[in-house]
Amino acid sequence: MKSKRILQLLTLPLLLALISVAAKIPAGTMIPVRFNTELSSETTKVGNTFEGSVAQAVTAGSATIPAGAAVRGKVIAVKPSGRLETPGELTLQVTSVEGKAVTSAPVALKGKSHTKSNAVKIGGGAAAGAIIGGLAGGGKGAAIGAGAGGAAGTGVAAATGKQPALVKPEEVIEFTIQ
Repeated sequence: MKSKRILQLLTLPLLLALISVAAKIPAGTMIPVRFNTELSSETTKVGNTFEGSVAQAVTAGSATIPAGAAVRGKVIAVKPSGRLETPGELTLQVTSVEGKAVTSAPVALKGKSHTKSNAVKIGGGAAAGAIIGGLAGGGKGAAIGAGAGGAAGTGVAAATGKQPALVKPEEVIEFTIQ
């Protein structure tokens, strides 16, 4: 009976401390997270976790989260990149800071657009084909060469066109605590 009472006396302050620590990161606090590893929309799966650290000290309510504090999070959505359109997407969320459970607003990251890259590859192929065809066969050859060059450029764009969403090691992304 006496040991049960001692356990109760020790447990109550511990619970109160945990509750007050969780309340120290108020909603709306922005936390800059420096990533430890790379994430890619081509290889990452929903549910994968990531680790990082607080990039710079953050004052949150009555507490300060020190730079270097451990951060964990999870991948909540992934969309791989298409070859000629739809860049890759990753959606991430922070789940703990300094070992304390938190929930951040999701952060969606998108790979760069395919448009400019594809236009250069396809247009460049068509122009080169037209020049070569024009030299070899005049006007008719230029038209045939432009079509063939455009097709070749489209093939190159399809073969090299993936634009994944990436998070590189040491990259810093800001998350907002909810």
